[in-house]
Amino acid sequence: MKSIFKQIVQLRIWIDNKGQDMVEYALMAGFITIAVGAAYPPISDDVSIIFSKIQSLVEEAP
Repeated sequence: MKSIFKQIVQLRIWIDNKGQDMVEYALMAGFITIAVGAAYPPISDDVSIIFSKIQSLVEEAP
């Protein structure tokens, strides 16, 4: 009985994609920001500061 429950849970994980779109948009925004920072050097320091702030917020999150 437990193996059937495990299979159902595993299937629900693969089918459930509620947060997938948000993650994809966040990744695209990050890649675009990095590309712009690399292509336009005067703002690369600002981009670095923004990513440092994001990193500190993620580390503080529970």
